[in-house]
Amino acid sequence: MSTEEKSAAPRSLAEALRVRDDVSLAALLRSRPDLITPVPTDLTQLATRAGTRASVVRALERLDRFALQTAEALAVAPDPASYGELLALMGGDEQDPAVAAALPRAAALLREQALVWGADDRLRLVRTARELLAPSPQHPSPTGLGPTVREATAGMSPGRIQDILAAVGLPSTHDAVSAVSALGRLFADRRRMAALLAELPWESREVLDRLVWGPPYGQVTHDPAAHLRALLDRGLLLPTAPGTVVLPREVALHLRAGRAHRAPEPVPPQVEAAATHRPQVVDATAAGQALAALATVDELLKEWDEGGPTVLRAGGLSVRDLKRTAVALDVPEPVAAFWVELAYGAGLIASDGEAEERYAATPAYDEWRELPPAERWARLAGTWLTATRTPGVVGGRDAKDRTLSALGPNLDRSAAPEVRHRVLALLAGLPEGASPVAESVLARLRWERPLRGPQQQRATGAGAAREDDLRSRIARWTLSEAELLGVTGRGALAAPGRALIGALEAPRPATANDTAGPGGPGDKLPVHHHRTPPVTAPPTPAERAAATATAARLLAPLFPEPLDHVLLQADLTAVAPGPLERGLADVLGVLADVESKGGATVYRFTPGSVRRALDAGQSAADLHAFLARHSRTPVPQPLTYLIDDVARRHGRLRVGAASAYVRCDDDATLDEILADKRAAGLGLRRLAPTVLAAQADPAALLDGLRAIGFAPAAESAAGDVLIARADSHRTPPRAAPEPVPDGPPAPDDTLLAAAIRAVRAGDLASTTPRKPGPGDGEGGGESGMPGGSLPRTGAAETLATMQAAVLTGEALWIGYVNAEGAASQRVIAPIRVEGGFVTAYDHTADEVRTYPLHRVTGVAELADDAG
Repeated sequence: MSTEEKSAAPRSLAEALRVRDDVSLAALLRSRPDLITPVPTDLTQLATRAGTRASVVRALERLDRFALQTAEALAVAPDPASYGELLALMGGDEQDPAVAAALPRAAALLREQALVWGADDRLRLVRTARELLAPSPQHPSPTGLGPTVREATAGMSPGRIQDILAAVGLPSTHDAVSAVSALGRLFADRRRMAALLAELPWESREVLDRLVWGPPYGQVTHDPAAHLRALLDRGLLLPTAPGTVVLPREVALHLRAGRAHRAPEPVPPQVEAAATHRPQVVDATAAGQALAALATVDELLKEWDEGGPTVLRAGGLSVRDLKRTAVALDVPEPVAAFWVELAYGAGLIASDGEAEERYAATPAYDEWRELPPAERWARLAGTWLTATRTPGVVGGRDAKDRTLSALGPNLDRSAAPEVRHRVLALLAGLPEGASPVAESVLARLRWERPLRGPQQQRATGAGAAREDDLRSRIARWTLSEAELLGVTGRGALAAPGRALIGALEAPRPATANDTAGPGGPGDKLPVHHHRTPPVTAPPTPAERAAATATAARLLAPLFPEPLDHVLLQADLTAVAPGPLERGLADVLGVLADVESKGGATVYRFTPGSVRRALDAGQSAADLHAFLARHSRTPVPQPLTYLIDDVARRHGRLRVGAASAYVRCDDDATLDEILADKRAAGLGLRRLAPTVLAAQADPAALLDGLRAIGFAPAAESAAGDVLIARADSHRTPPRAAPEPVPDGPPAPDDTLLAAAIRAVRAGDLASTTPRKPGPGDGEGGGESGMPGGSLPRTGAAETLATMQAAVLTGEALWIGYVNAEGAASQRVIAPIRVEGGFVTAYDHTADEVRTYPLHRVTGVAELADDAG
């Protein structure tokens, strides 16, 4: 490298960022949004933030497996390392062509995310990443490599090191440093190492084979066997603690043929197709599932229409209430938890907030019911896709060993939306109509967000492995929930589901230049040109709304038209061969009980269901007319008789509040009640020939008489029959739960542009050289850099310098304190000075601004070469 190239090479991450263009900086900030929360003042602060532990851990967690393996290889490579050394560690002596082809992309990705910086002959992994990924006795490297010879012999006596040199046939040296260097060169020389290993007995080579792929540490006794002594004498095993030895990194790399990883994975595993169906079959199946989903949610909300289960003190549903809900919906409990959480996430149910708090439908439910079926489904599917609440964890335990309940706290898993999006995107990548092999989907996800083992636990805590396992479980739940919801049909992504994620998979503008690594001169890989894959950002609300609208439009033609009729049968049943119109379904749901659901719904008429309709205010004539109007078959005679019989007895008895009473024009009926032993518990006694008084309240009296077989009707204080139609219970207006973000939100293009402009302007102000002033110390004028301190000048000098700059048109460096007391430094070109204010073009803000002179702390002229 020439002297000119050396001077152009960046000496720090901040300098490497400083030579990037705006497109490259935007790619960095888009992939690591935590770096602009809040916006840094300059590029030095941006580089400092990019090297913090929390930010580096987050960036490492988002690397794919091969990019992570590349970073792990750099962590065990010399610092700095050349691209050739990195390629040798990744490809080994055989130089795997797949690794050689994929390595430029991985290196470019690490550079783009500011985890690696420097020219291709001096690649440096940021210090925090090296600390996290490099091997140590407490935390072995994911590569399985141990310390270098220099690191392993750090505490060894000089005499012992000279003994090792003699044992391997090297001449003695005058100091330990040169001795260690000579031993390291020997171990790195393939020819001499092969000769040294050939002298060992097979038992010794077997020990090395057991340690070569890690962990590199082993245990020895105080008096090791001869084959172990041969390894220790030659330094092929080095002691690290009493009874513990380690295989030096150079020896392991020789035994591995130069590879840092046992199995590099440069290519992601392919998602395999389990079966292929005709797209029309997939869409039809998904549409049927979507209809069933709407019916299930509607049934759940009707079940809770008058007020649902009570809210636990800690929040959520009790286990008993979830079981009751599962029985009412005729589904397993985990599936019931999914539907309950989906309705809650869509804002259709919430707690009512009353003293006896319970769950109930919200006003949004009534609005949702008015929408066309396809739009109702799109709202549910859109909610599911972006929700962080994860019903699959219901029934598990939280960190405090408390049971996780449906609708309760601690169900949010911030990774859930990303996993759902990615699973559906992988399904979209299969041929149309193909369903995936579930394990191949999980394998692909693990490659894209790999389990990182010891160093991840070291970086993120002991719970990291559980979280990664959770990602796989969320993926499995996604496949089953997508089928329940009708996003997929027969396991394959349907057309509406494909449209639902269309906006999510739309690539953003290119985030790097055509070279393998973003940056300036000396920051390119020499021969491996390719384009970095574009970053996929989450959709904006407008994109999400457009996607759900498209999905609804595609689904609508797949739904059958609602029917306005049923088929009445002689066995007191009615068959609905498809979805019914809303009004017909509502009335029929009161008049009959649902016996079975599926492609066709079977309703059964019973005395109790007919009485329910009469209690709701219908008359026998109304029911006869309703059935005749909506039946494609003649009304069976048994059904006519059932309605007439129940109606004839309905209301003959009247129950009112005395505490309660029964009155009837037929005293024989009252005699029959008094004589019935089953009425003994009601506390009845005759007040008059046609009136009985009861100790029970009216509701209990009604239930008791109906249990005996009578059909009493409730009446008001005025003697009018009360219509027993329960009022729908609604909560006050409630907002749907907001997803819990997985870190800072991804910045949009407007925010990115503003942040980059502010960072560059701040960097200009902090790095612009200035002429030394009279108050500068001896060291300040040599570099000409402000060094972060604000200029300090008197008011008269400040005014005079400003007025002179107006005449000459020169730019000045000023210190400024705003009304809140925040100090900043700016580069300005004064235009005019009058009335105690200076109007100037502010290079920092890239606009013309006016500043009060009394808030300017001082002023300094820029150096002549500042441009």
